[in-house]
Amino acid sequence: MRLTTKGRFAVTAMIDLGLRQNNGPVTLAAISQRQQISLSYLEQLFGKLRRHELVESTRGPGGGYTLGRKASEITVADIIVSVDEPIDATQCGGKENCTGEGSRCMTHELWASLNNRMVEFLDSVTLQKLVDDQLAKGVVIETTPHLKKAIFAVPIVKPIRVNVPNSVFALGNAFSKS
Repeated sequence: MRLTTKGRFAVTAMIDLGLRQNNGPVTLAAISQRQQISLSYLEQLFGKLRRHELVESTRGPGGGYTLGRKASEITVADIIVSVDEPIDATQCGGKENCTGEGSRCMTHELWASLNNRMVEFLDSVTLQKLVDDQLAKGVVIETTPHLKKAIFAVPIVKPIRVNVPNSVFALGNAFSKS
């Protein structure tokens, strides 16, 4: 079994979301920037995560994503399966027709057993454990929300408009009229 970027990115993004869960909805743009994952790719992944009720979305200003249930109730297996990542090491995809003639290959039971172990392991690791591991490593979570683009800490001072000619031609016309 080979875990593709789809599964890795989904787990990484969910850890990022889990770390910032207490600060309100998290935007995909912020996750994209922090984790260096394409925004359009995250949108695809979060669409699937939302359909599986692992995340909830909030629209509008201040919107973003929050976890659909407690981090302690979400497993890595839930995340990987929700983004359509197969957890299967068999050649036949579990259909038991490895040889193409409707029969199993000699190593089918070995790979099927590996599948079971992988699912058991991934099902035993919760998102909360992964979040706690990151916090134990000293990951710093910004606590102050970023200022909105439309809100400025210092008022904008508009320039004073003076009624004077704005070109040499207008200046010449102003003198010729007087």
